[in-house]
Amino acid sequence: MEIEGKKAVIVGGASGFGRATAAALAKRGAAVAVLDRPQSKGQEVADELGATFYPVDVMDFAGTEQVLAQAVDALGGLHVAVTTAGGGSAMRTLSKNGPHDLDVFRQVQDLNTVGTFNISRLAAEHMSKNEPEDDERGVIINTSSIAAFEGQIGQVAYTASKAAIAGMCLTMARDLGSLGIRVLAIAPSLFATGLTEGIPDEFAAQLTKDAAFPKRLGRPEEYAKLAVAIVENAMLNGQCIRLDAGQRFAPK
Repeated sequence: MEIEGKKAVIVGGASGFGRATAAALAKRGAAVAVLDRPQSKGQEVADELGATFYPVDVMDFAGTEQVLAQAVDALGGLHVAVTTAGGGSAMRTLSKNGPHDLDVFRQVQDLNTVGTFNISRLAAEHMSKNEPEDDERGVIINTSSIAAFEGQIGQVAYTASKAAIAGMCLTMARDLGSLGIRVLAIAPSLFATGLTEGIPDEFAAQLTKDAAFPKRLGRPEEYAKLAVAIVENAMLNGQCIRLDAGQRFAPK
């Protein structure tokens, strides 16, 4: 799919992967809507990129549906949806304090898995209304993690949620294939986003010592480059693509 002139919604677009992807798509001529929490820097990012900001909490599922519809209506359609919002918790299945808190587990699934699927299903409906271009109507890119495949100690809730995002790719791609809508996920390793942004080089080197090459934190712009390649290459579909410098997480 050619990016020029397309309509894109970036969920979690105020920082990190989302901000970099919004910038990359806008630079290539897409009209971009940034969705993120009300307290985020979404408006600042949107102003910088010539985009539009829509405040929303993805755990407000009904509110997300309304805000997404508003964004798509203002854009005049939807061709690209990228979801990068998410989070996790540090808690073992069983610790000296007892079994894993079930409410915490549910919250992580709601944020990562249900939030991602909610946007995906809604985006697919909007994309289905497009006139096809070379038989294609849209592409959905979700964010998993290499923790989906090598979850570390204390990551059980996060791992479950990211594994679900990876696992949904092929089934959703099959569900939506007849409509010309592709679905993929990107599974990053450790990137300079959130808590790891700006950490000392020696600490970053320790965190990435198990990588093959390069032995450093990934950059949000490298995620964005892959997202752009996914949008432009129609043969990419139904896959969760690792973006990890050959890193495999150790147990802890």
